[in-house]
Formats: sequence, structure tokens, C-alpha cells
Amino acid sequence: MTDDAAFQPQPDPRQEKFIVDSELLTEDQIDGLVDEYCTRYHGLNDTEHPLAERSRVRTAVKRGDLVVWFDPVENTAGLGAPS
Repeated sequence: MTDDAAFQPQPDPRQEKFIVDSELLTEDQIDGLVDEYCTRYHGLNDTEHPLAERSRVRTAVKRGDLVVWFDPVENTAGLGAPS
């Protein structure tokens, strides 16, 4: 009897998303991620001024409530909850 799980292809760890320390990013890069987060999560929800949330989102990044995720497959970064 064989174990089918042993023959399943394993995901490539180089293709998994990972957290980037926000201290390694410039202020402009953080600002861009904060703006993108605000418009993505609030801009389509009938919020008249989605960028008014910038300071709250930036504070969440500094506290670690939101982290920078990098996706090496898509070569993109974005803010999200830590896992």
C-alpha cells in the first residue's frame, strides 16, 4: 500500500507570499501602499473621501496590525492582516 500524499507535488516556497519588514521601505513606498489600501478597501464602498483613512492605516502599519505582504509570483506588494 502506498501513501498518495507522499507523491503529491509540494508547493515551491519561493512562490509563497511573505511579510516584508516595513522598516526596510521608504516613506514614499509606505505612502503608496497606504493609498492603495485606502482606495481598494474604502474607495468602492460609497466612501466619499477614502484617502481620509490614511493616518489610521499608517498607524495600523506602525503598530503591526497591518503588514506588508510581497507576492513573488505577481511581483506585487500590499497591506494586509498578519497571519
